[in-house]
Amino acid sequence: MRRTILHIAQSSEAGVARVVMDLAAGQCARGDQVIVACPVAGTLWWAAGRRGARVVRWDAVRSPGPALPREVAGVRRIVDSVRPDVVHLHSAKAGLAGRLAIRGRLPTVYQPHAWSFDAVSAAALRRATVRWERSGARWAHQVVCVSEGERAHGAAVGIRSRYTVVRNGVDLDWLTPPEASSRDAARQRLGVCGTGPLAVCVARLCRQKGQDVLLDAWAEVEERIPGAGLVLVGGGPDRSVLAARASPSVGFAGAVVDPRDWYLAADLVVLASRWEAGMALAPLEAMACSRPVVVTDVPGAREFLPPRHVPFAVVPLEDPGALAAAMARLLADPPTGRALGAEAGAHIRRHHDVRQVVERMYTVYDDARSVWEAGLHGRQDEREQRGRQGRWAKPISECRAGRSRGTAPETRRTAG
Repeated sequence: MRRTILHIAQSSEAGVARVVMDLAAGQCARGDQVIVACPVAGTLWWAAGRRGARVVRWDAVRSPGPALPREVAGVRRIVDSVRPDVVHLHSAKAGLAGRLAIRGRLPTVYQPHAWSFDAVSAAALRRATVRWERSGARWAHQVVCVSEGERAHGAAVGIRSRYTVVRNGVDLDWLTPPEASSRDAARQRLGVCGTGPLAVCVARLCRQKGQDVLLDAWAEVEERIPGAGLVLVGGGPDRSVLAARASPSVGFAGAVVDPRDWYLAADLVVLASRWEAGMALAPLEAMACSRPVVVTDVPGAREFLPPRHVPFAVVPLEDPGALAAAMARLLADPPTGRALGAEAGAHIRRHHDVRQVVERMYTVYDDARSVWEAGLHGRQDEREQRGRQGRWAKPISECRAGRSRGTAPETRRTAG
């Protein structure tokens, strides 16, 4: 059966964009009609089109604000034009505008890519964001989490929904190194001078990704390992602040479309995130390139690692000392780093092929449609019952459930 699948995303760069692009490419290859709605600015706009999707403009900004009514209206226009079989909402803003626009009238899948309330530091705003996620869950027929940790985190704050865990995958054809010893060749292509130990962080330069903590840790690494270098790959709002405090051994590569050479050039790939949905895509991509990683202990991160890697690879959140110790340990011991990298590559090839993600997502879409159809039949039965009871009779469900009517029961399923 050929489907029409509508992906909506405000995030047009980095990990979310990569997930949308990979899903769109796989679904187009299956013969489905895939539409991606996103802002014009960013790589997703042109990359999704190159992978076979039809791309439509959706003007949206990252944060909620005065533009929200216009963004909601934009989703309605796109949905009316496309008439999709399923709508897949990616990340917080599309989840907000999309659920307000559609309100469960079409099969709807919401994928948070990290819960929105984790990005909020003010207590009152965080409580309001949690309340919205609880309320908005009724308008998603499936909620996709990329780790069991992300699902448990949502359930712990009272978000009752129909959850499915589909762990992230990466494009192995794109990431497999053309040769085993590609480190020096990659450094030459990038213009990286020297052969000393090199740590690389591929991420948007923002508070979530914790590059400020990484720079604090790097000062200690420099003392332990003279000649070591660190490169921050990515753009973002915190670049100027980070650059002002960085030492001469820290480089800034800016945003790149293709980060593969940076993974291959690295002896270690590090990410000091304050929050994630599980394991971010960059460490998974680095592991696919047979590079060891060090990451923070965000919910779900351990699920993506071979068990013996956890003592080497996972450090507490916002702990520069622990982060420095983990980086120095691997940078000072190349044989261990290479062994961990080889094991990581084999692990990713077995468990995190993006083609597996594409297949699992079809099951999610089928489940979403089943839930939606059951809701349609339920509403039809309710209308018929009201007709039998008389024009002014109140539905039994309203009398019994009151304000809780429409709240989704929490269910749990793991698809990989």
